[in-house]
Amino acid sequence: MAEKNVVHGEYKVPGGKLVVADLEVADGVLQRVSINGDFFLEPDEALTEINAALTGLPVATSARELAAAVVRGVRPEAVLFGFSAEAVAIAVRRALKLATSWTDHEFEIIPPTPLDTYRHVAMDEVLTRQVGAGLRKPTLRFWEWEAPSVVIGSFQSVRNEVDADGVARYGVTVVRRISGGGAMFMEPGNAITYSLYVPQSLVDGLSFADSYPFLDAWVMASLQKLGISAHYVPLNDIATEQGKIGGAAQKRLSNGGLLHHVTMSYDIDADKMTQVLRIGREKLSDKGIGSAKKRVDPLRRQTGLAREAIIETMMETFEELHSAERVPLSEADLAAADDLVTAKFHTDGWTNRVP
Repeated sequence: MAEKNVVHGEYKVPGGKLVVADLEVADGVLQRVSINGDFFLEPDEALTEINAALTGLPVATSARELAAAVVRGVRPEAVLFGFSAEAVAIAVRRALKLATSWTDHEFEIIPPTPLDTYRHVAMDEVLTRQVGAGLRKPTLRFWEWEAPSVVIGSFQSVRNEVDADGVARYGVTVVRRISGGGAMFMEPGNAITYSLYVPQSLVDGLSFADSYPFLDAWVMASLQKLGISAHYVPLNDIATEQGKIGGAAQKRLSNGGLLHHVTMSYDIDADKMTQVLRIGREKLSDKGIGSAKKRVDPLRRQTGLAREAIIETMMETFEELHSAERVPLSEADLAAADDLVTAKFHTDGWTNRVP
């Protein structure tokens, strides 16, 4: 007789309902599947159809394939309210320990640590690889900028994004990061930047678009504490009623590590920014800047707080929501980042790989 393994998984749909998967695993396939929760479903018979659609599928079935099986197995007129086929797939994958939730992990927090910009982007790759390889706990790291810098996205053209005269005038360092997205102009004290390094199992079953707000839910909670009502504008912008306050970017590595990082404006000199970056009118309007002759200071203006106080609130909120411990960067981490700066990030071949 085949040995049966009874498993249980849960997934709370953001803004929706709880989906629970109880099932058995026998001979490498799903058996006795029971999907349940506080969702709404019409007609009642559709629940039996969902369970039947999942029963007999191999344990290794991907989240996408699980969701597709649910869609195929349920009558076309069925109404899933407060959940979806994708939510069912995530609950099943969590039951099988192929997808993880926040509570499955212990996190580390690295408080703001001054580094030059080359070391910052190299540290992102080092820590993402460590998490993907299971060599460190998932980690939240806050940046501290040492000098004026432009950080361009992995696929951006240097000459199209950066004004060479402005960079020379203000002594700005131009660095390319491993994630996509747009260029950022940073000076010490003018922004809040953090990186989150997690295993890709944490976002298993989520679309790229859904993974952004999912990974930043704790940030929205911290902003709410500060009196800021923020929301995501797809794909990767964080905004309030007054306009954009930040942007996110991601990179997923082949070893299973995921980098998610965000920069939010605290007090940016927009006049200088437009001399350093080649920002057209359309792009400028997207950044919530009405005039280049002003400072972009949504977090400073909306909270009235020092930048350090805002970061402390963010770290405290993350600690309240998730199991986390504050740790410093180790000498080994710094040495690994320095090696990567020399081999990659400080080379002309990387910086100008898209001229």
